[in-house]
Amino acid sequence: MESRSGDFIKGLFIGGLVGAIVGILYAPKSGKETREDIVRKSEEIMARAKEEYERALEKSKKAYEATIRRAKELQLAAKEKAEGVETKLSEIAEQGKESLQDSRGRLKKAIDAGIGAFKEEKENIS
Repeated sequence: MESRSGDFIKGLFIGGLVGAIVGILYAPKSGKETREDIVRKSEEIMARAKEEYERALEKSKKAYEATIRRAKELQLAAKEKAEGVETKLSEIAEQGKESLQDSRGRLKKAIDAGIGAFKEEKENIS
């Protein structure tokens, strides 16, 4: 984008300068007056080109700042989401751990009950 602005400014400057010089050269004036006109027109064109350049620079600066601001917002949002996911994963892992411990406890009780029933049945058979 900055390249296109630079090309535009160059084109504006060169086109304005050529137009001014051609217009001055065809005007019926003395050499001194013609040179003064060329200098004056050149200064006017340079001033306009400088203004255009400064406007383009300001636009670029604003676009850059907006892009940086948006990138920081996205970074913060991503960080918050990642923290949320991490918290949720920790909660799920804790729930899974508790569920596993509960299942182990029930399984142990069931195995103990089965062993107890087997021993009791074995004693009843003997």
